[in-house]
Amino acid sequence: MSRTHVTDAPPPGDPEGSGGKDAGRQTLSNGLKQRHLSMIALGGVIGAGLFVGSGEAIRAAGPSVIIAYATSGLIVMLVMRMLGEMSAARPASGSFSVHAERALGPWAGFASGWIYWVTLCVAIAAEAIAASDIMVGWISGGPDPWVWVLLFMTVFCGSNLVAVRNFGESEFWFAALKVFAITAFLLLGLMAIIGLLPGTEAPGGANLNGEGGFLPEGTNGLIIGLLASVFAYGGLETVTIAAAESEDPVRGVAKAVRTTVWRIAIFYVGSMIVIVTLIPWHEESVTSGPYAAVLKHIGIPAAGEVMNVVILVALLSAMNANIYGASRMAYSLVSRGEGPAVLGRLSRMGVPWLTVIASSAFGFVAVLLKFQWETSVFQWLLNMVGATTLVVWGFITVSQVINRYRLEREAPERLVVRMWLFPGLSVATLVGIVSILLLMLRQDNTRTQLVFTAGLTAALVVIGLIRQRLAPPPPPTAEAAAASDAPEPRARD
Repeated sequence: MSRTHVTDAPPPGDPEGSGGKDAGRQTLSNGLKQRHLSMIALGGVIGAGLFVGSGEAIRAAGPSVIIAYATSGLIVMLVMRMLGEMSAARPASGSFSVHAERALGPWAGFASGWIYWVTLCVAIAAEAIAASDIMVGWISGGPDPWVWVLLFMTVFCGSNLVAVRNFGESEFWFAALKVFAITAFLLLGLMAIIGLLPGTEAPGGANLNGEGGFLPEGTNGLIIGLLASVFAYGGLETVTIAAAESEDPVRGVAKAVRTTVWRIAIFYVGSMIVIVTLIPWHEESVTSGPYAAVLKHIGIPAAGEVMNVVILVALLSAMNANIYGASRMAYSLVSRGEGPAVLGRLSRMGVPWLTVIASSAFGFVAVLLKFQWETSVFQWLLNMVGATTLVVWGFITVSQVINRYRLEREAPERLVVRMWLFPGLSVATLVGIVSILLLMLRQDNTRTQLVFTAGLTAALVVIGLIRQRLAPPPPPTAEAAAASDAPEPRARD
C-alpha cells in the first residue's frame, strides 16, 4: 500500500494535502450550500445525547448540573474554535486527522482518524438500536427491532450514496425540526418560570435551593455530572468535515465556528436552567426523561409522545450525519495512504461510495453483535469508544498549537479564524481535557471506559508509528531537486 505524505502547505485544489498526487483524478463534490452548513452546525449541537443523556447528569449533580454543562461547554467552545482555525486555514474532508498529520506526523493522522471512524460506526449502531426501540414501542406486534434497524440503515446509506446534496438537504430539515423543538421548549420553559403560562405559577428559586441545596450531592456529584455532560457534545466536528464539500469552505467554517458559543450557551445551559428551575431534580421522571417531565409539568398534552418524536428525529439525524462523517473520514485516510486503497473510489457524482458502504456495514455488524452478545462484545465496543471524544479533542488541541506557529511563520494570511488569547487558552484547554480524563479514574464505569479507550488508542498509535517507520521517504520537493542539481560550491583559495 502506498503512502502519501501530507505537507504543511498543500497546493490549491488539493485540500487533503496530497502534494498534488494524481492531480487530475476525480475529487469530492462541492454540493453543500451555505444554508446546509449553517443548519448542520446549528443542528449538530442538538444531539440525541442532550435529550436522552441529560437525565443522568441531573440525577448525579442536581441543580449544579448547570455548572457542569457550562464547564464542559466552555471546553467544547475552545476546542471548536481551535478546530475552526485549522479548518478555515486548510479545509479537508479529514478535518482534524489531516491537521494532526501535518502537525505531528502520519502516525497521528492515522490514529486520530481511525479512532474517530470506529467511534462514529459504533454510534451509528447505538442510534439505530435506540430509534428501533421507539418504533417498537409505538407499533406493538409490529416488526422486530432488527427490521427497523435494517430499514434505517438502508435508507441513510442509500441517501449518502446518491449525492452529497442529499445529505445536506436531509440534515437541513432534520436540524430545522430539532432547532424548532428546542426553541419551543426554551420559550415555553421561560414563560413558565416567570409565570406567564396559564395554570402555572412562577417557581422562583425553590427547586434550585431546596432538597439539599444547589450542590445536593456535593463536589463528587458535580464531577459525575460534568463527566456525563461532556459526552453530550459529540458530533460537533461534522461541520468541519462537511465544509470541504461546500461551495465556500473557508467562509462556511468561519461562520459556523463563530456562532458556536451562543448556540451552546442557549441550547445546553439554557435547557438545564429551565429543567432544574421548574421541577425538583430528584423526581424519577426527570431522570428518565427531563424534557418530557417539563412538558408534562407545564400541561403540554401527550408530552411523552411529543418528546419521543423529537428524540427519534435527533437519532435519525445523528445516524445520517455519522454515516456521512465516517465515510468522509475513511476516504480521507485512504486517499492519504492510511487505509485500503480499494476504498478510495468515487462515483461519478463525487461520492466515496465504498467508504459509505463500509461504514454502514460496520455499524450494522455492531448491531448484530448487540443482539447476539450484548453484555460482552457489544459492551466492549461501547467501552472502547467511551472516552474517544476526549482523545480526539486532545489531538485537536496539540495540533492547533503546532500548526498555529507554522501558519504565523509561513502563511499568516490563512488565519481567517484565530484562537482567542493564543497560546494561553489553548494550553488551558489541554489542561482541562487531561483533568477530565483523570477525573474519569474516580468512577468504576468511566474508569473501565478510559482503560478500554486507552487500549484502542495505544494500539492505533503503535500501528501508525510502525507504518510511518516502514513507509518510503516522501518525494523530494522542487526546491530540494533544484538544489541537488546545482554545482558544488568551489572552495576559495
